[in-house]
Amino acid sequence: MLAGCTVDNLPRFGFPRGVTSQADRILTLWSTSTIAALIVGVFVWGLIFWAAVRYRKRAGGEDVPPQVSYNLPIEILYTVVPFLIIAVLFFYTVIDENYVNAESKQPDLQVSVLAFKWNWQFGYVGQQDANGKFVQTVGSTDEIPVLVLPVNKRVLFTETSPDVVHSFFVPEFLFKRDVIPGRTNSFEVTITKIGSYVGHCAEFCGTYHSAMNFEVRAVSPADFAAFLTAKKTGLSTADSLRSIGQPPYAVTTRPLGGGRGQLAAASVRNNP
Repeated sequence: MLAGCTVDNLPRFGFPRGVTSQADRILTLWSTSTIAALIVGVFVWGLIFWAAVRYRKRAGGEDVPPQVSYNLPIEILYTVVPFLIIAVLFFYTVIDENYVNAESKQPDLQVSVLAFKWNWQFGYVGQQDANGKFVQTVGSTDEIPVLVLPVNKRVLFTETSPDVVHSFFVPEFLFKRDVIPGRTNSFEVTITKIGSYVGHCAEFCGTYHSAMNFEVRAVSPADFAAFLTAKKTGLSTADSLRSIGQPPYAVTTRPLGGGRGQLAAASVRNNP
């Protein structure tokens, strides 16, 4: 029965359905540890209710029920059992954390992430157009940046920020990593499902923090290669997406517009 159980069969307890191989490990750890906590909780609650009923004060009964203090077997039991539970949870947490944080020496694709108030710039490292400029996509006041990525490929992200702390967060990745000024953070994912996934800044960064969104567009490796080729010819991200039959703009979120562009420009001027 357990052998036939997969991550898709596990209860998610509020987590979204993951779309990366790393997310599957995170969801498995979260679901199994929550189930274990519920089992322990039900057992403890049962003991509490049983003791409350079994040893309630009765008319004509003893004032104090029989005491079990200095009962060595019981004391060993309630010391060893919690230690074993914690040790097992710690062991699997370390294993899964190491898996999620692991980075390939030679990833299939490397993406640079520049987070700034209040938008994103994504660059495809090592990819240049006919003019020698790096291939990238940048968000604006009126356009959500769409980060196009291939499925089933190891993608390494490197993050930097010129102003304040931001955080790269895609709910379906079940993972976020802070973007810190003066420091380069990195992580790697392998997306396993084609689709569009909204991304957010998950660290409060000022006035338009709530509107600092982006979209990850996961496509087949063939479509990604065609998209990259179109970008190298000088086409915009929207036109490159249109050339491979994809919606040209974000479908999971929309730009705030309004005064965000003016404030963002002022932020860039004040943080050269």
